[in-house]
Amino acid sequence: MVVLGRMRGDRVLCFPAPPPGRTGRPPRHGAEFRFADPTSWPTPAATTETATDRYGTAVVDAWNRLHPRLTHRGVWAEHPGPPPIVEGTVIRLEVEYLPGDRHPAPVWLWSSDPTVGGDHVDRLWQLFLRRFDLEHTFRLFKQALGWTAPRIRSPEAADRRTWIVIVAHTQLRLARPLAEDLRRPWERPRPPGRLTPARVRRGFPHIHRTMPTPAGAPKLCRPGLGRPPGSKNTRRAPHHHVGKCDRSDVKEPADVSRAG
Repeated sequence: MVVLGRMRGDRVLCFPAPPPGRTGRPPRHGAEFRFADPTSWPTPAATTETATDRYGTAVVDAWNRLHPRLTHRGVWAEHPGPPPIVEGTVIRLEVEYLPGDRHPAPVWLWSSDPTVGGDHVDRLWQLFLRRFDLEHTFRLFKQALGWTAPRIRSPEAADRRTWIVIVAHTQLRLARPLAEDLRRPWERPRPPGRLTPARVRRGFPHIHRTMPTPAGAPKLCRPGLGRPPGSKNTRRAPHHHVGKCDRSDVKEPADVSRAG
């Protein structure tokens, strides 16, 4: 399993320690790699350029075998012995523009794989960008489709509820060409084939009226005949007295006159 995460732009990592000398204590850390100081960046192990439709040209640089300088603090406070050396690959992603920003800041990523090559580095940053789609999908599941709204008591019921929500999300995806863009005043117009599931759900009642149904047309019916004439109702209607309670729940007050 490979762990991929984002790092702040002011972090400082270290390269592997150089070979030990003849005298003195062997070093644990090598040269520093400062994210905010380009002069501390050596030649990248891999560099790629990818043309994208939404961000322009994406330039990616990767440096292998970088590790943080861990100390006995936080989760490593009770670690026996010196803290371990956790090596990974640092990835710097820089794009030409964002949908709302023409001068975006570079994005720094860290991968737990210390030997990421040029053929795999593009896959990593694209997977990181895809996480935004996953987060918005889970948000739609919870807020709009009510994934976590019912109080489910068994894992089997939770599984069935999850599959029902997935089916509803699939219907919203398939109904894209049929939905009308009922956007809010602050939302931008989108082409019919690129509507979000939330916008499709907004116009789904209009789509549902035009869809065929496998069930037959409802038949006209009359009210029931009711109780046969001459028969009596043997079930008494419940009647609750206002202000009365069960005597078994009332506790007898203590006899204060005999105290002392």
